[in-house]
Amino acid sequence: MKLTRTARLGALAASAALVLTACSSSDDGDAAADGGGETGDLKVWFMDGSVPDEAQDWLVDEFEAQNEGSTLTIEIQQWDGIVEKIQTAMASESQTPDIVEVGNTQSPTYTAVGAFTDVTDKVDAWGGDDLIQSFIDVGSVDDKVYTVPFYAGSRIFYYNTETFEKAGVEPPTSLDDFTEVVSTLTEANPDDVEDFKGAYIAGVDQHTLEAWLYTHGGQYAVQEGDQWVGNLSSAESMEAIDQVAELYEAGVLGAEDSVDAAQEPWNDFNEGRVAMFSGLTWSFPNIAEDLRENDKVGVFAVPGLEDGSLGKTFAGGSNLGIAAKSQNKDLAASVMDLLYSDDFQIMMAQNGWVPGNTTFADAQGTADNAALLAEVAANSQLTPPAQYWALVEGENLDKDFWKAIARGDDPAEVVESTDARMEELLNK
Repeated sequence: MKLTRTARLGALAASAALVLTACSSSDDGDAAADGGGETGDLKVWFMDGSVPDEAQDWLVDEFEAQNEGSTLTIEIQQWDGIVEKIQTAMASESQTPDIVEVGNTQSPTYTAVGAFTDVTDKVDAWGGDDLIQSFIDVGSVDDKVYTVPFYAGSRIFYYNTETFEKAGVEPPTSLDDFTEVVSTLTEANPDDVEDFKGAYIAGVDQHTLEAWLYTHGGQYAVQEGDQWVGNLSSAESMEAIDQVAELYEAGVLGAEDSVDAAQEPWNDFNEGRVAMFSGLTWSFPNIAEDLRENDKVGVFAVPGLEDGSLGKTFAGGSNLGIAAKSQNKDLAASVMDLLYSDDFQIMMAQNGWVPGNTTFADAQGTADNAALLAEVAANSQLTPPAQYWALVEGENLDKDFWKAIARGDDPAEVVESTDARMEELLNK
């Protein structure tokens, strides 16, 4: 039912002309500063699969009831080719949607060139501190907020409780413990399965492996002045990278797996070849029925460095913004008010997402572990908020980096070449 979402959360701007200077607006960008009057015909772009039909219907009906004489049209967009489509539409006052959903790591590409309106003064009304902070960070420039969190998909580990019990282990409570648990499971192989491994993490599943990087305090790149500098060679990053290399040696399956295989990480788990796997919110329905119905599936979050602490994971998802060239900014702000209302946030949660306002995460209809998912999203970290980060993803530099580490390439050599290429791409 939701098999395409994993790809969608990770496929953020595979190719695009990323210089969006045509989107720059001549106004000062203040929210609702030059709205088009008391009535208008508004257009919202949502991405395919993001918003359930009943929530779309509710939004249109509620907006038009509250704003007599105005209309709201929702247009569903496909992720494939969306960067180019947004680039073209948002450069034109006559073509631009009023509100646009963008992938969270796409946000810096647009905010840096003035494509969205400054909504800093609206953030408190839309959730304030309860909004996913990492999403706020990538939607901000110079302490001004331009895009806000729409929803997130939290990464957690699903594990076979019976296999863990037979091997005499509990879910790990620190990253060091994680490696030990994987090693113990692999060596124990309690059901005598051929080529059994403790865990499944595809080498190209960069967003799972980034949890080690972020938890250790590392990052792909950091900004120094007006330049981005590769940070994988930092002491914090290298500690994480070395630990990931040790993890695969301890017993992780998937180092050489394809992107397609990474999108269905439950397959080896269902066949009993691994004891756990990293998955998103909607992975649970894809787990084998006998495991689910016999209470053999448990969950845990990536732990932190200290025993009992929570690690920092990447949270895929989307942000929302009001187009800088919208002629109906006052009304667009009213639509945003509805999007962050209790009713709409609950509907998003019931669709299986961690909503932008994590207060409503416990309304998730597809996950019994809603509180854990919300905690993971609230503690998440994203890729660098660099204008040209989409070039990194488009070149698969991040995926290729982790795949090389997973298959056992020399970390120092891989880091040196990746840092150099990262700087070339981010400092265009």
